[in-house]
Amino acid sequence: MKIETLKQRLNKNRPMSAVTIRIPEDVVEDLKRIAPILGFSGYQPLMRAYIGQMLRVDLERLENNTVNALVASLKRHGVSDDVINQAVTEIANR
Repeated sequence: MKIETLKQRLNKNRPMSAVTIRIPEDVVEDLKRIAPILGFSGYQPLMRAYIGQMLRVDLERLENNTVNALVASLKRHGVSDDVINQAVTEIANR
């Protein structure tokens, strides 16, 4: 994830949207029980943390898949490994 995107995600004052979701009662009760133990003020912040955590994992995985597909395509088109490695290193160091 790009640094600027990560900084925006860490901003506690970013706009929020109300969402309605149906969750089994026993799961909500478990979330309410676990939230204070993990240092959350309630079960909704814990749910946001869980969703955000898995979203970051999936976004990273998808971004890596895109990069891997691009690297494979470049290799098929005859771009040398040295040039690809330099480009990937340049992007990683941004």
